[in-house]
Amino acid sequence: MTKAELIDAVAKEAGVSKADAEKTVGAFFDIVTKAAKKGDKVAWPGFGSFSTSKSKARTGRNPQTGEAVKIAASTRMKFTSSSTLKAVLNPKKK
Repeated sequence: MTKAELIDAVAKEAGVSKADAEKTVGAFFDIVTKAAKKGDKVAWPGFGSFSTSKSKARTGRNPQTGEAVKIAASTRMKFTSSSTLKAVLNPKKK
């Protein structure tokens, strides 16, 4: 689903204009980004949570040459789905 398709779907589902849907979805992602920068977790019950994890600096290998490459420490965004979402995506077969 592209951004345009997401905006169209949100506008239709919520019964609002595409402009309002785009502002709302954009605001949501801005808030999640700001919270992540502060190290906060953003949770939506029944859907999942967004959080960050830190990776240490390490040495990797260039797959073409085999040469050692330094990989800098970084902060990564992580999404963990809730058990409710997992159950919807993976219904038990009878």
